[in-house]
Amino acid sequence: MLQIRRLVTPAFVNEMEKLCPGGVHINVNLANLSRWRIGGTADCILRPASTEQLATTIRYFNDYDVPYVVIGATSNLLFADEGLQVPCIQIGSSLSKLSIREDTVYAQAGVWVPGLARRIMQAGLTGAEHICGIPGTLGGLVYMNGGSQRKGIGSVVASIESVDARGNIHYRNTEQCEFSYRSSVYQNNTEVVTKVKLVLSPGDKARVRKNMLNILASRNKKFPRKLPSCGSVFKSNPTLYAAIGPPGAVIERMGFKGVRCGGAVVSSEHANFIVNSGGARASDVLSLVKKIQASLAESFGCKLEAEAIYVSPAGELVTLDEKIQ
Repeated sequence: MLQIRRLVTPAFVNEMEKLCPGGVHINVNLANLSRWRIGGTADCILRPASTEQLATTIRYFNDYDVPYVVIGATSNLLFADEGLQVPCIQIGSSLSKLSIREDTVYAQAGVWVPGLARRIMQAGLTGAEHICGIPGTLGGLVYMNGGSQRKGIGSVVASIESVDARGNIHYRNTEQCEFSYRSSVYQNNTEVVTKVKLVLSPGDKARVRKNMLNILASRNKKFPRKLPSCGSVFKSNPTLYAAIGPPGAVIERMGFKGVRCGGAVVSSEHANFIVNSGGARASDVLSLVKKIQASLAESFGCKLEAEAIYVSPAGELVTLDEKIQ
């Protein structure tokens, strides 16, 4: 295997420019990129502008045994304090074409979710209102079968295009995506979502807009907006929800609101949010997660699953609770 630190040389950058023209970025400050505003320096970030560029880049990495990691809008990511030493492919604005024909939406994975929800509303379609306040890309939303109000985007997905770890392109229908609550087949394979086809229902534009405004107003009241965070840190597991309540309420009952480790603080507005009050490090967040999980295990004899993902310097993706084990 190539030595990680020797990859980003002038020769390597030249090769990447051939594969992703204009999409090669060197020495990127991850704290500026991260929604948590945490992380060291990324040696190299690549932003492909098409499925073909992505597939070709992955084939190159596979052929030359180059380690890499793929990210989206970083909405649920915690980057290591040491930075990221492997090439990073980011699916974002350079891969965000969107078109709507009648009741069908064709969108690339880098489309910003709140913008997608607005476009769907403006087209007079309903079925995606619940995603209007989710800060992330469509690819990440599909990966997590994300949504709000206990709904998931999978309910309106018709088909998905993806690229596997060898650079092969795949197509799946809804059933093949294996959607369930906050889960999809993409969490169990190495494929990167590149395009999504959604089928919505005709709706009253004014009513859909009103519903979206109500959802956004509710989120603004419940969730912290002024300080950087990754959104919900822990999953709302239906079984645990029924037994002991939603994660935020349980963490609040255990007295964690306002508890801090360094610059990381359990939000006083919603206890399932850990915010960066200034200068927070990944180690601070991990320490808080460890404390919360230990307290929950002692009080209730169960464990909350972390929704947020830790990105190691070597590009490994693990949940926060897996990282602290």
